[in-house]
Amino acid sequence: MALSYEFLIERAEQAASEAAGALLDNVRDRALRSEKAWRAMAEQLRQVTEGRELARLERLASAAMPT
Repeated sequence: MALSYEFLIERAEQAASEAAGALLDNVRDRALRSEKAWRAMAEQLRQVTEGRELARLERLASAAMPT
């Protein structure tokens, strides 16, 4: 299963919510680390997706140019 940006952000929000409700420092810290990791994965996926789209558009533009 491929991860989607939306899924990753949902997991980050869930971890943030868990951190906000945590009573113990170690549980809060773990949830905050988890949130940071999910957000980093979401950002990386967004960058990769944008890069692929840019490359696709560049290929289309170069294919449309007369030689």
